[in-house]
Amino acid sequence: MDSSKKKQCRLVVFPLPFQGHINPMLQLASILHSRGFLISVVHTRYNSPNPSNYPHFSFHPISDALSESPHSAPDPVRIIKLINASCVLPFRRCLEGLVSEGDVKCFISDANWYFTHSVAAALGLPRIVKRTSSVGAFLAFAALSRLRDEGYLSLLDGDSKMEEAVEEVPPLKVKDMPVIEMYNAEDAYNNIAKMVEETKKASAIIFNTFQELEQPEIGRLNQQLESPNFTIPFHKCFSAASSSLLAQDMSSISWLDEQPPKSVLYVSFGSVVAMDGARLLEVAWGLANSGSRFLWAVRPGLVHGSEWLEMLPSGFSEATSGRGIIIKWAPQQEVLSHPSVGGFWTHCGWNSTLESICEGVPMICSPFFGDQFVNARYVSDVWRVGLNLHKALERGGNENAIRKLMVERDGEEMRKKAMLLKEKIDAGLKMGGSTNRALDELIGFISSL
Repeated sequence: MDSSKKKQCRLVVFPLPFQGHINPMLQLASILHSRGFLISVVHTRYNSPNPSNYPHFSFHPISDALSESPHSAPDPVRIIKLINASCVLPFRRCLEGLVSEGDVKCFISDANWYFTHSVAAALGLPRIVKRTSSVGAFLAFAALSRLRDEGYLSLLDGDSKMEEAVEEVPPLKVKDMPVIEMYNAEDAYNNIAKMVEETKKASAIIFNTFQELEQPEIGRLNQQLESPNFTIPFHKCFSAASSSLLAQDMSSISWLDEQPPKSVLYVSFGSVVAMDGARLLEVAWGLANSGSRFLWAVRPGLVHGSEWLEMLPSGFSEATSGRGIIIKWAPQQEVLSHPSVGGFWTHCGWNSTLESICEGVPMICSPFFGDQFVNARYVSDVWRVGLNLHKALERGGNENAIRKLMVERDGEEMRKKAMLLKEKIDAGLKMGGSTNRALDELIGFISSL
């Protein structure tokens, strides 16, 4: 298809209303817009993206059943279940209106909008699914059915079966499987089962990853799916405008400018994770006792019952004076690419994990729920670019992990491996590289629909 015709084709995208899902969808949309497609963004009013950041897109808000204040998502399982039930009719009406204009080529949905397949099919519109998680995590989601049938979802910590390997998705153990750590295991399983089922019906799947990172997993995926799949690290292909739902504190960059190379541990547990005050204390004392420099993003709402920093322990500020700062929210991609950053203590959400790998930054992994446990296992045991604390968050272990990553030989070896992965992703972005080829193949596929 020549460029003049392609410019007349419109793609409709529908991001899930969480920070970690909005960002990659709008990054993907920006990539496709740069290749000549018009973009319409359907979105909920809850956690609505800012249209002024994307003046070249058209935005179409739909009603939803969420009454929480913006950025508050204490139970993502419940929210996903609720919005899939409440958005069916508003979405159908919106999509029908866009299709009636006659130029919609296809519809790109977040995989967690599992109700959208039937709506798109009724309109005769091809549906492409965007997976925000890794390929490895999707394979883990797909394996949950057997584990549920065999009673693994009801296991408690300490059960010997928690350490058993999951045959379908090496190197995962039962304790790494996504649903076990969720707020409501039954609802979580139902959400995931519907997501997997409807994803398999899609015309194609786009994964936010790169081929060299997950080659064995991509091979296993191809054995399970008939639909084509494309692996593209969105944030490396297009420097999209910020879609952050929280104000980014840019003063962190000027502070990093004053620090020695590879000396700072960046700490952030993402946009959804919440912890109790006791866990915050363990993180704080781990940082204080390690002696390392740190940049810590403490999101308002991170700690149950706390506005912001009032639960920090007495004496923490004095113990860390001159070598650490705390901010509310960081410009994460800029932080991870800064030469002063030598490590990342993360919840291991996939966006954070991928961004760290792409910048050659090794990790300390403290997963909380969902695919974070899968990602942490891959970071520590497959790619070997980090330490997996799993559920342990005790100051002594935290202190030892920080020192190991930031000043000991183990950390230096992880940093070298991370830099090798960074070189692979950079090579893939060049003409003829794996990412460049995947993007060309995706554009060709959409154009052929």
